[in-house]
Amino acid sequence: MSKKIKELELNTLRATFKGVRDMVLLEPLKLDSATDYEFRKKLRDKKIRVKMVKNSLVKKVFTENGVSVETGSGPTLLAWGGESVKELALAVTGLLKELKKDPKAPDKFKIKTAVSEGTPVTIDVAEKIPTRKEAIGGLVAAILGPGSAIAGALVGPANNLAGILKAIEEKTGGAAPAETAAPAAG
Repeated sequence: MSKKIKELELNTLRATFKGVRDMVLLEPLKLDSATDYEFRKKLRDKKIRVKMVKNSLVKKVFTENGVSVETGSGPTLLAWGGESVKELALAVTGLLKELKKDPKAPDKFKIKTAVSEGTPVTIDVAEKIPTRKEAIGGLVAAILGPGSAIAGALVGPANNLAGILKAIEEKTGGAAPAETAAPAAG
Protein backbone atom coordinates (compact mmCIF):
# COMPACT_ATOMS: atom_id res chain seq x y z
CA MET A 1 0.00 0.00 0.00
CA SER A 2 1.49 3.34 -1.00
CA LYS A 3 2.06 6.05 1.59
CA LYS A 4 -0.50 8.31 -0.08
CA ILE A 5 -3.26 5.68 0.01
CA LYS A 6 -2.34 4.70 3.56
CA GLU A 7 -2.57 8.35 4.67
CA LEU A 8 -5.96 8.76 2.96
CA GLU A 9 -7.24 5.63 4.69
CA LEU A 10 -5.90 6.84 8.04
CA ASN A 11 -7.64 10.19 7.60
CA THR A 12 -10.91 8.45 6.78
CA LEU A 13 -10.60 6.25 9.88
CA ARG A 14 -9.75 9.30 12.02
CA ALA A 15 -12.88 11.06 10.82
CA THR A 16 -15.06 7.97 11.20
CA PHE A 17 -13.94 7.08 14.73
CA LYS A 18 -13.51 10.58 16.13
CA GLY A 19 -15.20 10.57 19.53
CA VAL A 20 -16.10 6.87 19.42
CA ARG A 21 -15.37 5.39 22.86
CA ASP A 22 -17.77 2.41 22.95
CA MET A 23 -17.45 -0.48 20.50
CA VAL A 24 -17.38 -4.23 20.07
CA LEU A 25 -14.57 -5.92 18.13
CA LEU A 26 -15.42 -9.10 16.24
CA GLU A 27 -13.46 -11.50 14.11
CA PRO A 28 -15.34 -12.92 11.12
CA LEU A 29 -14.55 -16.63 10.84
CA LYS A 30 -16.50 -18.56 8.21
CA LEU A 31 -18.62 -15.71 7.00
CA ASP A 32 -20.62 -15.94 3.80
CA SER A 33 -21.99 -12.88 2.02
CA ALA A 34 -25.64 -13.58 2.93
CA THR A 35 -24.84 -13.80 6.65
CA ASP A 36 -22.67 -10.69 6.45
CA TYR A 37 -25.48 -8.77 4.74
CA GLU A 38 -28.08 -9.94 7.25
CA PHE A 39 -25.78 -9.11 10.20
CA ARG A 40 -25.03 -5.60 8.97
CA LYS A 41 -28.67 -4.89 8.02
CA LYS A 42 -30.05 -5.90 11.41
CA LEU A 43 -27.44 -3.82 13.23
CA ARG A 44 -28.10 -0.86 10.93
CA ASP A 45 -31.79 -1.06 11.89
CA LYS A 46 -30.67 -0.59 15.51
CA LYS A 47 -28.51 2.41 14.51
CA ILE A 48 -25.29 0.44 14.96
CA ARG A 49 -22.58 0.78 12.35
CA VAL A 50 -20.14 -1.94 11.28
CA LYS A 51 -16.80 -1.57 9.50
CA MET A 52 -14.03 -3.98 8.56
CA VAL A 53 -10.69 -2.41 9.49
CA LYS A 54 -7.02 -3.14 9.10
CA ASN A 55 -5.56 -3.88 12.54
CA SER A 56 -2.41 -1.76 12.23
CA LEU A 57 -4.32 1.30 11.04
CA VAL A 58 -7.07 1.05 13.64
CA LYS A 59 -4.50 0.67 16.45
CA LYS A 60 -2.85 3.88 15.32
CA VAL A 61 -6.15 5.79 15.10
CA PHE A 62 -7.39 4.56 18.48
CA THR A 63 -4.07 5.33 20.15
CA GLU A 64 -4.37 8.89 18.84
CA ASN A 65 -7.91 9.09 20.29
CA GLY A 66 -6.80 7.76 23.69
CA VAL A 67 -8.50 4.39 23.33
CA SER A 68 -6.36 1.45 24.34
CA VAL A 69 -7.46 -1.60 22.41
CA GLU A 70 -5.68 -4.77 21.36
CA THR A 71 -7.09 -6.07 18.08
CA GLY A 72 -5.10 -9.30 18.05
CA SER A 73 -4.55 -11.16 14.82
CA GLY A 74 -6.96 -11.86 12.03
CA PRO A 75 -9.42 -9.48 10.42
CA THR A 76 -11.32 -7.13 12.72
CA LEU A 77 -14.92 -6.08 12.33
CA LEU A 78 -15.80 -3.05 14.44
CA ALA A 79 -19.35 -2.39 15.63
CA TRP A 80 -20.16 0.96 17.23
CA GLY A 81 -23.15 3.18 17.82
CA GLY A 82 -26.29 2.92 19.86
CA GLU A 83 -26.82 4.83 23.07
CA SER A 84 -24.46 2.84 25.28
CA VAL A 85 -21.99 -0.01 25.29
CA LYS A 86 -24.63 -2.14 27.03
CA GLU A 87 -27.13 -1.63 24.21
CA LEU A 88 -24.38 -2.32 21.67
CA ALA A 89 -23.16 -5.50 23.39
CA LEU A 90 -26.67 -6.86 23.86
CA ALA A 91 -27.55 -6.17 20.22
CA VAL A 92 -24.40 -7.85 18.89
CA THR A 93 -24.58 -10.94 21.15
CA GLY A 94 -28.31 -11.32 20.54
CA LEU A 95 -27.78 -11.15 16.80
CA LEU A 96 -24.91 -13.64 16.95
CA LYS A 97 -27.16 -16.10 18.81
CA GLU A 98 -29.91 -15.51 16.26
CA LEU A 99 -27.55 -16.10 13.32
CA LYS A 100 -26.34 -19.39 14.76
CA LYS A 101 -29.56 -21.31 14.24
CA ASP A 102 -27.92 -24.71 13.88
CA PRO A 103 -25.85 -25.66 16.96
CA LYS A 104 -23.65 -27.91 14.79
CA ALA A 105 -22.84 -25.14 12.33
CA PRO A 106 -19.49 -23.44 12.81
CA ASP A 107 -19.42 -20.01 14.42
CA LYS A 108 -19.59 -17.16 11.92
CA PHE A 109 -18.09 -14.56 14.29
CA LYS A 110 -15.80 -14.58 17.29
CA ILE A 111 -16.08 -11.73 19.77
CA LYS A 112 -12.61 -10.33 20.42
CA THR A 113 -13.43 -7.72 23.05
CA ALA A 114 -15.63 -4.76 23.89
CA VAL A 115 -14.52 -1.23 24.66
CA SER A 116 -16.36 0.95 27.15
CA GLU A 117 -15.32 4.61 27.47
CA GLY A 118 -12.00 3.79 25.85
CA THR A 119 -11.17 0.87 28.16
CA PRO A 120 -11.23 -2.76 27.01
CA VAL A 121 -13.75 -4.94 28.87
CA THR A 122 -15.15 -8.41 28.30
CA ILE A 123 -18.45 -8.72 26.49
CA ASP A 124 -20.09 -10.02 29.71
CA VAL A 125 -19.06 -6.87 31.58
CA ALA A 126 -20.22 -4.68 28.69
CA GLU A 127 -23.68 -6.28 28.86
CA LYS A 128 -23.96 -5.39 32.56
CA ILE A 129 -22.65 -1.82 32.51
CA PRO A 130 -25.64 0.43 33.24
CA THR A 131 -26.80 2.80 30.55
CA ARG A 132 -26.77 6.53 31.21
CA LYS A 133 -30.48 6.52 32.05
CA GLU A 134 -30.12 3.52 34.38
CA ALA A 135 -27.18 5.15 36.17
CA ILE A 136 -29.08 8.42 36.63
CA GLY A 137 -32.14 6.51 37.88
CA GLY A 138 -30.03 4.60 40.40
CA LEU A 139 -28.43 7.81 41.60
CA VAL A 140 -31.77 9.57 42.00
CA ALA A 141 -33.18 6.57 43.89
CA ALA A 142 -30.15 6.56 46.20
CA ILE A 143 -30.60 10.27 46.89
CA LEU A 144 -34.39 10.16 47.36
CA GLY A 145 -34.50 6.90 49.36
CA PRO A 146 -33.36 8.30 52.74
CA GLY A 147 -35.45 11.46 52.27
CA SER A 148 -38.63 9.47 51.70
CA ALA A 149 -37.83 7.31 54.75
CA ILE A 150 -37.48 10.44 56.91
CA ALA A 151 -40.71 11.90 55.50
CA GLY A 152 -42.49 8.62 56.24
CA ALA A 153 -41.17 8.62 59.81
CA LEU A 154 -42.39 12.18 60.34
CA VAL A 155 -45.81 11.68 58.74
CA GLY A 156 -46.47 8.20 60.19
CA PRO A 157 -47.29 9.23 63.81
CA ALA A 158 -49.44 12.14 62.62
CA ASN A 159 -51.43 9.77 60.40
CA ASN A 160 -51.89 7.38 63.34
CA LEU A 161 -53.15 10.22 65.55
CA ALA A 162 -55.53 11.39 62.81
CA GLY A 163 -56.87 7.83 62.49
CA ILE A 164 -57.45 7.56 66.24
CA LEU A 165 -59.27 10.92 66.34
CA LYS A 166 -61.45 9.91 63.39
CA ALA A 167 -62.35 6.62 65.14
CA ILE A 168 -63.31 8.47 68.31
CA GLU A 169 -65.40 10.92 66.30
CA GLU A 170 -67.23 8.08 64.53
CA LYS A 171 -67.80 6.26 67.86
CA THR A 172 -69.37 9.29 69.51
CA GLY A 173 -71.59 9.90 66.52
CA GLY A 174 -69.96 13.09 65.45
CA ALA A 175 -70.93 14.97 68.62
CA ALA A 176 -68.31 17.10 70.20
CA PRO A 177 -67.22 15.99 73.64
CA ALA A 178 -69.13 17.74 76.44
CA GLU A 179 -67.33 20.74 77.81
CA THR A 180 -67.11 21.17 81.47
CA ALA A 181 -69.35 23.97 82.55
CA ALA A 182 -67.57 26.82 84.22
CA PRO A 183 -69.27 28.13 87.37
CA ALA A 184 -71.37 31.17 86.64
CA ALA A 185 -69.92 34.28 88.05
CA GLY A 186 -72.49 35.97 90.17
